[in-house]
Amino acid sequence: MRSATQPPLAAMDLLGQRWMLRIVWELQPGPQGFLGLRRRMDNCSSSMLSVRLQRLQEAGVLVKREDKAYELTTAGTELATALEPLWQWSRERL
Repeated sequence: MRSATQPPLAAMDLLGQRWMLRIVWELQPGPQGFLGLRRRMDNCSSSMLSVRLQRLQEAGVLVKREDKAYELTTAGTELATALEPLWQWSRERL
């Protein structure tokens, strides 16, 4: 049996949490401050958004810049690119 500490499973556990992929998707066009990101996140509470942003920073997916805007790292940009087929699939089917 696989351990949850294996990298692919750990990534799925992280990204499977509510709002994680949405945050990555919303940061794809470029850096955003907390309030701008919060406005784009529909029903995500400020406290939940803060927790999710912190987890994504710890995972190396995004960084908080000196101007307090959040920005995808190289790994985050690669993840956003990997989401493109999922976006296309959902547009065609949902």
